[in-house]
Amino acid sequence: MLSVRGHVLRMAALAWPIIVAELGWMSMGLVDTIMVGPLGKEAIGAVGVANILYDTFGIFSLGLLLGLDPLVAQAYGAGRPAEANRYLRQGVWLALFLTPPTMVMALSLPVLMQWIGVQGPVRALAEPYILALSTGTLPLLLYAAFRRFLQATDRVRPVMIALVSANLINAAANYVLIHGAFGLPAFGVTGSGWATAISRVFLAGVLIAATRVDDVTALWAKGQRWVKPRAEDLRELLRLGAPAAGQIGFEIAVFGAATMLAGRLSTASLAAHHIALNMASMTFMVPLGISSAGAVAVGQALGRNQPKEAKRAGWVALGFAGSFMTVAGLVFAFAPGVVLGAFTNDPELLAIGVGLLRIAAVFQLFDGLQVAATGILRGAAETRLPIVANLAGHWVLGLPLGYYLCFERGMDAAGLWAGLSVGLIVVAVLLVWHWWRLPLRPVSS
Repeated sequence: MLSVRGHVLRMAALAWPIIVAELGWMSMGLVDTIMVGPLGKEAIGAVGVANILYDTFGIFSLGLLLGLDPLVAQAYGAGRPAEANRYLRQGVWLALFLTPPTMVMALSLPVLMQWIGVQGPVRALAEPYILALSTGTLPLLLYAAFRRFLQATDRVRPVMIALVSANLINAAANYVLIHGAFGLPAFGVTGSGWATAISRVFLAGVLIAATRVDDVTALWAKGQRWVKPRAEDLRELLRLGAPAAGQIGFEIAVFGAATMLAGRLSTASLAAHHIALNMASMTFMVPLGISSAGAVAVGQALGRNQPKEAKRAGWVALGFAGSFMTVAGLVFAFAPGVVLGAFTNDPELLAIGVGLLRIAAVFQLFDGLQVAATGILRGAAETRLPIVANLAGHWVLGLPLGYYLCFERGMDAAGLWAGLSVGLIVVAVLLVWHWWRLPLRPVSS
């Protein structure tokens, strides 16, 4: 039994490498954008549009593997490493099965780009980029499976090391393949897609290697054999993973929809929206890492049949996330000009952006609480309410309200953000309330 101080120290030890990993994950897209920048605005647009569309499908497939979190963590916490290994093997099979449909959807994106009216020069650069990017689909999904396993078995540092080093691999490969070096031709924007695919192969390789050298929870532990797909295990993974994937999909999609609506506003409003959204996304990475750590801590405690400890671990995760996002909100509220000054000195952009960041300051706390609550609920194998809460809060309330305030009440981008803020507040209240009321019990093995 851990004291509150013990829970705080354990949560900090679990969370900080995952937070660094999440920031590293976000940085990979930023590296691609920076590296293609000298090729012109069409190149930047092509990489941006292609990544947004690919991530919409790819992240849903990644979300289906989130079912590993409670199953592996609870098996590991109960002292059943063979069962945890079994679920990893089934997660690998699931990654293999998900790869073909994910690639087919990715390769259909050029048709979607034409349908939504992406400009011809941008589309011409984005199509071969997507083709190159899609070759990294299998290693991306394998990385996700091994990451969930390693985190759930208290091996979080390899995940951090993999993502930090993958950023270096990605930057180097971008330089070589975009501009041509060491006798290779210059592939331009397409080279950036190949660089990202290479970095994803590296990510998967590092985590597989980290798993093999672990004597306790090794995939190839003594006496273990590679097993065929087990229908019952795959069904359990999908039962837990499908709602989690849907919840992530709804949340990403609502901000994508808001961005498309912002595209109907002035250029200054759209640009300010992008800058403010980037800053909100950056702060979001911290509670997202805490969310994963919370899922592990709750799952392991339930595996040990300690529901009170699981509940306490969940509240500590919520406290961590809420504390950080409160500080972030205060910075957005009282120093928005300093934050925006890193991106622009345009007076019009600054005027609009200051208003947006002050709205973001209001929802920072609730954004942190809702993502942390989603994680701890996932650790308890509760993945259904988060998708319902996100659908209701974001799509039934937040986005329609934002549209009304923006276009009907003339509030411009601030109206969109106000509506999204209301949605986030509702989602956070529902999920924290559900965690408070939820009776905890382990998943039956």
